[in-house]
Amino acid sequence: MSRSVLAPAGLFDSRGYGFAQAVVVQTPFGRSVHVAGQVAWDADRNIVGPGDIGRQLEKCLENVATALASVGASLDQVGALRLYIKQSHMQEGRKIGAVLKAAFGDQLPCSTWIGVTGLARDEFLVEVEPSVVFLPSA
Repeated sequence: MSRSVLAPAGLFDSRGYGFAQAVVVQTPFGRSVHVAGQVAWDADRNIVGPGDIGRQLEKCLENVATALASVGASLDQVGALRLYIKQSHMQEGRKIGAVLKAAFGDQLPCSTWIGVTGLARDEFLVEVEPSVVFLPSA
């Protein structure tokens, strides 16, 4: 099996931090796509939506979509999401749910919401890590 490491245009280049934004692994069944946890940073590492978990989650999902598009996939192929949510914002479930419904419509992925005391930077309120189904080989 081979592995391709990607630095998708539109996302910050994370390789200097010791990780890839996206990796594609060739398997006997096709391509398996792995996307790093996405936060509310733009490509220039500027925070989007400071203090607003709804806007931050939107940006996280936009970043997931950008990473997936770099390998020919889309949000429709996300099977599950892990949301790491700052404990100080866990009570904002309605806002979080509304953003997820807006992004996925009636085809919601499974999700696990994990309350954390902090993320990589204090201003991050949420981090999203998708699980993506196998894609047909190109």
